Amino acid sequence: MESPNKKRRSAKDFPQEILKLFDGYVHGFTSRRDFIEGAARVLGGGAAAVAALDALQPEYAWAAQVAEDDERIRQEYVHYPSPDGSGEMRGYMVVPEGAAEPLPAVLVIHENRGLNPYIEDVVRRFGAAGFVALGPDALTPLGGYPGNDDEGRTMQQQLDRDVMMEDWVAAFRFLRDHDATTGRVGAVGFCYGGGVVNQLAVRLPDLGAGVPFYGSAPDLADVPRIQAPLMIQLAGLDERVNAGYPEYEAALEAAGKTFTIHTYEGVNHGFHNDTTPRYDDEAAMLAQERTIAFFNETLRG
Repeated sequence: MESPNKKRRSAKDFPQEILKLFDGYVHGFTSRRDFIEGAARVLGGGAAAVAALDALQPEYAWAAQVAEDDERIRQEYVHYPSPDGSGEMRGYMVVPEGAAEPLPAVLVIHENRGLNPYIEDVVRRFGAAGFVALGPDALTPLGGYPGNDDEGRTMQQQLDRDVMMEDWVAAFRFLRDHDATTGRVGAVGFCYGGGVVNQLAVRLPDLGAGVPFYGSAPDLADVPRIQAPLMIQLAGLDERVNAGYPEYEAALEAAGKTFTIHTYEGVNHGFHNDTTPRYDDEAAMLAQERTIAFFNETLRG
């Protein structure tokens, strides 16, 4: 259970080795037991390791940049077809209040744990910025996000990645063809979702723009297929993801693609997620401002 009184911690409160161990844990590379044993060696005991793991867990009460009853937006849960994927999907859709004409759209792609409150808040942020925004829940075939990230992560590991990709493509088409949108759709994603954005850029010639946050690079042989302009957001301390980017950058340059890479020094993978200690306010706010400006530039007019 999450506590509303949980003390907010920052990455600076933890040794970097602990943050690396946690990165492996949340991405399924190591088990909880492996994290505890590794953290115990760093922190000097099992009790300290368990406390560190608890402190690093998300606190969703912190993700409230745009409230559900914000006067700038209207929100609803929608269902849409995914004929080549899971059949029918569910997502969280936000539309700017009082919009008199169709608007550009932003597809928000969650991490490896389903449509949690952090991602729903991100969807509202884009709605408040004047976009029609949709956050699909990849866990729809299994009943949807279960209410906590650990279970959500386990559930998402059970899904076929190729089927999930078809579900993301279906979400893009739903937004593109929706009466509330102009048909211009950008995609932003985080972690697993950042990798999906890169894949959608390869897959969809009509993707308007893509902003992958610390997501895996696509197959370099597919880079020439990318048509959308990209704004890539990386964490300076994220050695695991960043290892694939020098070659990706070179491939983008060789293919003459339009892209920008922003690397935020001294911050960790997940720095945009304001529900965990890995969050970095300065980097996250700058990245968010850049993303909104990028979508305004590429999707409007």
